[in-house]
Amino acid sequence: MTDQDLDRSYTTLCQSLAAVGEERAQLFLSMLCLALMARHERADDVLPLIANVQAQCAAEAQ
Repeated sequence: MTDQDLDRSYTTLCQSLAAVGEERAQLFLSMLCLALMARHERADDVLPLIANVQAQCAAEAQ
């Protein structure tokens, strides 16, 4: 993905989160994650991404 594509995607994600509202943001993100995970052929492609994000969240909580 190019920097421009990444920027467009991030901007659309932010706008979509604002549109669905804080109350539905968790559901929106869960559904989006499931849709993106379904595009991978194997769990081995997805599990490291999950572990990485979990580690980042844990580090920020400290």
